[in-house]
Amino acid sequence: MVLCPECDTDLDIEEDEVDEGEIVSCPECGSDFEVVTANPVELKPVEDEDEDDDDEEEADGDYS
Repeated sequence: MVLCPECDTDLDIEEDEVDEGEIVSCPECGSDFEVVTANPVELKPVEDEDEDDDDEEEADGDYS
């Protein structure tokens, strides 16, 4: 049994059904996690790439 690190919901993931690097989502809270290790299943939060894009746009600024 693998629990969501955010809300502790059972994610119903079997060790033999996932691969390292795969992205899984929690059906309850909607958070995305990357499978770090498959046996035992270890998850880490997926970083939101959109936030990085916003930071770069703000750093470029308006040069008019």
